[in-house]
Amino acid sequence: MNAVSQEQTERIWLNAYLPGVPTDIEAGIEDYPSLREVFLEHLHKYRDRVAYVSIGTEMTYAAWQTQGIAFAAWLQAQGVRKGDRVALMMPNCLQYPICLLGTLLAGAVVVNVNPLYTSHELKHLLKDSGAETVVIFENFAHTLEKVVAGSTVKRVVIAAIGDLLGTFKGAAMNFILRRVQKQVPAFNLPGAVRFNTALKQGRGQTHTPVPLAREELAFLQYTGGTTGDAKGVMLSHRNIIANLLQAKAWVGDQLDQNQQETNVTLLPLYHIFSLTVNCLMFMCLGGRNILIANPRDVKRVQMILRKERFNGIAGVNTLFNGLLENAEFRARDFSDLRLVIAGGMATHTAVAKRWKEVTGLPIIEGYGLTECSPVVSISPIDISRMRDMEFTGSIGVPLPSTWVRFIREDGAVADIGEPGELQVRGPQVMQGYWKRPKETAEVLDAEGWLSTGDIGVMNAQGFIRLVDRKKDMILVSGFNVYPNEIEDVVALHPGVAEVAAIGVEDGVTGEKVKIVVVRRDPNLTQEQLLAHCREYLTGYKVPKFVEFRTEELPKTTVGKVLRRALR
Repeated sequence: MNAVSQEQTERIWLNAYLPGVPTDIEAGIEDYPSLREVFLEHLHKYRDRVAYVSIGTEMTYAAWQTQGIAFAAWLQAQGVRKGDRVALMMPNCLQYPICLLGTLLAGAVVVNVNPLYTSHELKHLLKDSGAETVVIFENFAHTLEKVVAGSTVKRVVIAAIGDLLGTFKGAAMNFILRRVQKQVPAFNLPGAVRFNTALKQGRGQTHTPVPLAREELAFLQYTGGTTGDAKGVMLSHRNIIANLLQAKAWVGDQLDQNQQETNVTLLPLYHIFSLTVNCLMFMCLGGRNILIANPRDVKRVQMILRKERFNGIAGVNTLFNGLLENAEFRARDFSDLRLVIAGGMATHTAVAKRWKEVTGLPIIEGYGLTECSPVVSISPIDISRMRDMEFTGSIGVPLPSTWVRFIREDGAVADIGEPGELQVRGPQVMQGYWKRPKETAEVLDAEGWLSTGDIGVMNAQGFIRLVDRKKDMILVSGFNVYPNEIEDVVALHPGVAEVAAIGVEDGVTGEKVKIVVVRRDPNLTQEQLLAHCREYLTGYKVPKFVEFRTEELPKTTVGKVLRRALR
């Protein structure tokens, strides 16, 4: 049988589209000059609905808009101008969507920051982005204190768990977190403003709308790099609008917008998957998001969900597996559940099978990456027959207005059924890496094709299956961990002569980080090395296994360590 080159076919995957799903969404993008118009349209349309629930406190769409405008006014009064970067370093909380909206309304650029970053990681991000304003949850303010001197930061806003919970409840929650649970380490940030103070001041000031264009920068979304430094992915207003319209078109009118859907937001909103799917797409559908600050605390999650009935949930393999381990979750009534979406990492077949047995619904897998805002492909979604569907292990077919192809190692386009590196072209593809033209040119060509670094294969029906990763990226619970970053940190230890980082398979997290080390100091211990790593790396990046070797690591003829020989 002769294989058919994808380059010689039309978009064969369009035959897999459900009735009503458009092949393209480009025309719809022109309806919105910027994300501001997307926000204001839907915040007004659903103004009487509840947008978010956090610790039992609700925030309506109308309140979201009012608070967001107040924060935008405060930013402008403080001197924030169009194009300035505002770093948001918070877990899932009501303050996040308010600050997100306010930043965009002020014409500034959102820089999302993982609140678990170490001072080493935060210092690089602040220096690279040039952010002058930081909004940070007080639990993590001590990290900022270590690096704020010498940075470009001029303004700091401190958010607390009780800010928007009412006077009595808020004070009680703050007391418990600070005094009882002692989860707020001492910090000293002179001149910092409390979140509620900023909002109060903003309400007394005037927000001036800023001219915005679709091609202008909306987000700097940092992702790991092969050099060991996180790179800022430049996502324009157009990129995000396109991905929103693509995702919305995929669901179509299957979700009744006259009847509000409730979604469980397990993934952090600062992560591109949750940002686009939970925060923005569900806003366009008028949905209600239940914010979960720490999804790994399954007992706490069950307390939050005990009195809730929800229709949708998005997550990664490890989170679904954790929920399934909880007896109370397994005993729930799932009759209201209608849609379960997975991304970020491969979903294990055993987890998907068990999920279907417990909930009656399959897990629908998709694929994306930060550089694509993030969604590239997803399996067709037919709500009416969801309970009859089974998990396939496929990442589905490309979204409307999205082109994909697979490139062999010799640079030729792979045939249907033949593995190759997945390349993507579409309106959701990034503008490039912030201030990194060389790295941008390595992955984004003149025709707009983005090389993803993932190896995949497409069948004759247009469905994609990932088979491997071209790069040595390690995937821990849906988060990218890059070996060079780990190696750079380990090599800083004076007792290390050589090091290589690899991923080892793990049934819970997908992969765990392992380092293979040749010691310079023969007395160097595993405990000393891991303590060193914890100073520089976020928890999920810290190696779980250390192997010491007495001989030098295997290398190529030009001296590059052969990681594959260590696996």
